[in-house]
Formats: sequence, C-alpha cells, structure tokens
Amino acid sequence: MCGICGVAGGDPSESQELVGRMCDAMVHRGPDDEGGIQLDGVTLGSRRLSIIDIAGGHQPIHNEDSTVWVIQNGEIYNHLELRKLLVSAGHEFTTQSDTEVLAHGYEEWGESIVERLNGMFAFAVLDRRRRRVLLARDRMGIKPLHYAVDGKRLVFASELKCLLCDPALRRDIDPVALDEYLALEFVPSPRSIVRGISKLPPAHTLEWWLGSGIHRLHRYWSPTLEEENGARGRSLDEECEELRTVLRESVRKELISDVPLGVFLSGGIDSSAVTAMMSQLGTEVKSFSVGFAERSFDESRYARQVAQHLGTDHHQLTLEPSMLLDLIPKLPTLLDEPLGDASIIPTYLLSAFTRRHVKVALGGDGGDELFAGYPTVQAHRLAGYYNRAPRLLRKGLIEPVVGRLPVSRANLSFDFRAKRFVSGAAHPVHERHRRWMGSFTAEERTALLSSDVRDRLAAGGHVKLSELDGAELRDPINQVLLMDMRLYLENDILVKLDRASMMASLEGRVPLLNNDFVEYATRLPLTMKLRGLRSKFLLKRALRGLLPDSILNRPKKGFGIPVADWFRGPLKEQMLSVLSPERIARKGFFDGPAVAALVGDHLSGRRDNRKQLWTLFVFELWHDGYVSGA
Repeated sequence: MCGICGVAGGDPSESQELVGRMCDAMVHRGPDDEGGIQLDGVTLGSRRLSIIDIAGGHQPIHNEDSTVWVIQNGEIYNHLELRKLLVSAGHEFTTQSDTEVLAHGYEEWGESIVERLNGMFAFAVLDRRRRRVLLARDRMGIKPLHYAVDGKRLVFASELKCLLCDPALRRDIDPVALDEYLALEFVPSPRSIVRGISKLPPAHTLEWWLGSGIHRLHRYWSPTLEEENGARGRSLDEECEELRTVLRESVRKELISDVPLGVFLSGGIDSSAVTAMMSQLGTEVKSFSVGFAERSFDESRYARQVAQHLGTDHHQLTLEPSMLLDLIPKLPTLLDEPLGDASIIPTYLLSAFTRRHVKVALGGDGGDELFAGYPTVQAHRLAGYYNRAPRLLRKGLIEPVVGRLPVSRANLSFDFRAKRFVSGAAHPVHERHRRWMGSFTAEERTALLSSDVRDRLAAGGHVKLSELDGAELRDPINQVLLMDMRLYLENDILVKLDRASMMASLEGRVPLLNNDFVEYATRLPLTMKLRGLRSKFLLKRALRGLLPDSILNRPKKGFGIPVADWFRGPLKEQMLSVLSPERIARKGFFDGPAVAALVGDHLSGRRDNRKQLWTLFVFELWHDGYVSGA
C-alpha cells in the first residue's frame, strides 16, 4: 500500500521539485519508504507502506532492461500465479514484490495486463520504448487516482491534496461538482470538486503519449447484474455451499501479507462473514471494533458476541463524545475532498486504534451493494406497493400523519425514515434513490445555490448522471443495486475507507469486492438477494450455523454519529460561525437566507436538517482548509 504521484512533461527541475512536495503531502500513505526517478521527461514518486517483500519492494520497480518502470498503490492478490506465468515466459525477477509483476506483466501483455489482475490497485507505468505513460485503476475503484491535463503536461497522484501542490493548477471550485456534492454528499468520478482535476474512473486506463499531450481513456471491465430470476439448476443448499466456497477463497487470497493483519468487526453480517471465513482458514484472528457512548448509535455488543462465538482476539475502543468532536478541526485533512458521510470520523478512530496492533485490516464493505442489504432497497420495493394505493389514502391520510410526526434526533429514527420515504416514493427510481440517499433535491439546490453559481451552472451544464442510473436494467431493484455500486460504493464507502485507513497508515482490504466474489454475486438472480422484503437472503442462509441467529436476524444499523444533537449542543457555536450570513455572503456559493432557514429550523426543533447542515458544514470546513486558507 502506497501513495503514488508523477509528472509527465514540463520543465524537469520544476517537475522534480513538485513530485517531492506531492510525496511530502502524503507521507501518511507510506511512512516506511520513499522513492523516485526522472527519465525521458517523466518524474515518478512513491511513498511506501511496506506489506509484501518489506526489504526488497522499494519503488519504482523496473523490468530487466529498465525500459518499463512502475509505481503502485495497492496489492495484487494473484501476483504469485502471474509470476509463474512470466517466469515460464523467460522473465527474470529480482524481488518478491507484487509490484514487480506489473513491470514484467506490462512488458509481456501490454495494457491488457489489467484484465489479468485480481487486486486493489492504482498504478502508473512508464514505457520508454513506446514513449508513453499508462495509468490504471482497479475494477471497483478501491484505490484512488487523480489527474490533471495541463497542456502537454500530465500530473497525477493518489490524493487531491497532492495535485493542489502544483501552482500551475487553479483552485477554482467546479460548480457542477458542487451541485453533485449537494445532491449526493460526494463528488462522483470522473469529476473532482476542483475544476480541471479529474478522478480516473474504476476499471479504466489512461494512456498518455509523451510530448504530444494526446491521451486516451479506456474502460476494461464493467459490472453486470443477472436479470433472469428463474431457477439455476441448483438447490438452495448447493447455492449456499457455492457462496461459502467463493467467499472463503476470496478471503484467503486477501490474507497474503508479510506483516500482522486483523479484521474490522462491527457485528454486522458482512464483517462477521469475513471474520468467520478467516477463522475457518486457521488464521489467529485479531478483531477490532468501536463502541459509542450514545446508545442509539452503539452496536458494540454485537461485535463482542461474534468475537466470542468465533473465538477471536477481540479489541474494542469506546468512543467518548470528546474523541469524536476533537477530530472536527482535522476534517479537511482527513477528507481530502468534501464528503458528507459523518461516519468517516469513527472509521478513522477505529483505523488508528487498529494500527496500534496490526498493519493490515480486512473489512466487510461491499456486501450491502452486492446482496441488497440497505434498507433503501426494501423501501424501493415498498414504494411499488405504496404507489398503487389509492391517492386519497396516500395524500389524505398517510402523508399528513407522517408530516406531523414529532422530530427525533436518534440514529435512523422512525420519523426521519418515514418523512424521507413519502417525500420520494412517487418519483422515478433514479430520482427517488437520490432523494433518499442524498442531502438536497433539485428544487432545494436551486433555492440554496447563489445566483452566481446558478448562472455558472446554466452556462456549463447541469448534473448529468444518466449514465450511472442503471436504466439499462429492466428490474428497478437491480437498477438501484447498480446505482449503489457505481455511485455510493465507489465515491462514498471506498473513499471513506481509503482516506480513514491511510491517514492512520493502515492498509484496509475488502474481500467482498475481490474479483471472484463480485463476479459470483453479480451473476446471482435477484431473488437470491432480496426475497420479498428479506434482504441478503442467500448470504444469511449460507451463514447459518457459522454465525449466531441473533446476528443474522438483527436489523441493519448504520455506522453514524449524533450529528443532529451536536448541532444543537457542542457544535452549535462552530456551526453558527461556519454558516454565518457574513461568511456565506463573502464566499458566494450559497444563498444566505436559505442557509439561515436550514439552521433556524434545526435549532428550533421544527425539522431535522442534520444531513443538509452536515453537508454544508463539511464543505465550508474543507474550503477553508484547501482553498481560501491555502
């Protein structure tokens, strides 16, 4: 696991200095080692967190005649199998590092090497023979890679903050990206919040020809979901056995390490499934969890129950409110780009706690997207029934009653969910899903954004996410699952894991997103995922006997923090300062009265505006740290 960066083109001395600054900006990603080269007008830099071949895996790594150079962030889980193929083809290796496989593999197979890789990765190749640079990112987007094209110069890095070290790149906010952030609570690839800086999308390569400024993007893989819901010729018991086998093998592949490793254990089904497979594989499992003082947010008892059931060496950190609040000033550095998911704070604290004991931690991320685990999926199915109910019943009884429910600030309170449901149920699937998952609807964003930003949006085009809406699928639930994979998983869940774990210099792995498990899960009929309103149907069935029934049957709970209460208590004064009319007017992004109304309604208790206010609060903190305060 590392941080990588580079510059192709431009003044060599300026490039070398810039790469040095970019490496310094991401020491947390690789505190163990630093490396770099400058060849043929290309400067490559790397910070290394040593996991495999600790002594010999220094980067950049080259092939036999030094015509191919590679830097990588991530792990290639099938590197031993690829090494055998390459050795039999005549290649000579000098290290045991998985990164060296990329150098020889590129020489042997060219750009198509990405189709052979099973791993989480973002890497750069300097091909001196063909005079080109190749950037590549893994299938699901587990590892990040940002880039900017500046004339005949290409600049790239693992983190946005590294590219902001380049004085030639402007720090202007992209109004379309800001609109996307307000809608979704994150900025989806290929955009970033900064105009002119892009994210390489998952399962893509970028070729850059030196000296020409010409580049080409290519998608090498795309997720597909099984549309047929008929029988597959297997019994349910056979399906369960197949799932356990693929899951066990996926976990086994991701246990490769020359340093101690453990597992994030929340007590939810996904992390418990990964922990159970680690136990079955004979690994002495160290598990890690956090507990919360606020009861409606705490699920540590479930993690302890699973740990006791599986016999893991369990470690728990209890989070006091002060520990969470003390991180608020550090949010800009932690986030790298605005992200409205407040759970990044406990995720970082869990990562820092875990890093005291191990250097690698597996987790259960991806299971909800693959197996229809989110409550919103059930809500979409309910919406079909709700919309068929008589209009008089919906408009005359249900919606007025829901609208009068008293405001509760507890985690995932009934009134919060009910009001969200009725506000979005009548909309088309893609719009409904965004309303339920995001912060601001289209009409709310129009009222919130300043007239200047609205004018810039009108001139530059509005949010266009239709290619990510999953509209090509016939079943609306599959459409939702594909949207979650393309949007929420990549741009929220995996970004949160990467930023939080790497800020703690911990490698986070996601075996449920291993190539083999994703291929298996996406080919399953929808009835194996959502049966009626029973989510994760096959996964839960396959885990019977491996995990306690109380874990398999418990309702899902998010990994949240008490933001609603904080804004009325310990964060009130800071929120009032950050979102003050004077600051809002000075920066010019938002309409002052619209922001003041959101604040006033929340403080009075008339509405629970936690999501909207946190989304704005985080953006303003980030902007202070990265742009206006830079």
